[in-house]
Amino acid sequence: MRKLRIVVAMALLISMVAGCSHMSTTQQRALSGGAIGAGSGAALTILTGGSVLLGTAIGAGVGTVGGLVYDDVQKNK
Repeated sequence: MRKLRIVVAMALLISMVAGCSHMSTTQQRALSGGAIGAGSGAALTILTGGSVLLGTAIGAGVGTVGGLVYDDVQKNK
């Protein structure tokens, strides 16, 4: 069962990366920020014993905003 989860996770990751090829830079940065934030939020809530779903959602939101802010800073250089 564990190997099936790993295969499904890898397939999802590969399809997400392949789906980004026609996105603008802003969209790519927002998406990658959201993904990094979701992963970080999930990991932190697992470590602290909180609600993983809530931590993932909050992390995704914060990461998306962070990606958009980073994109804005890069465009204004």
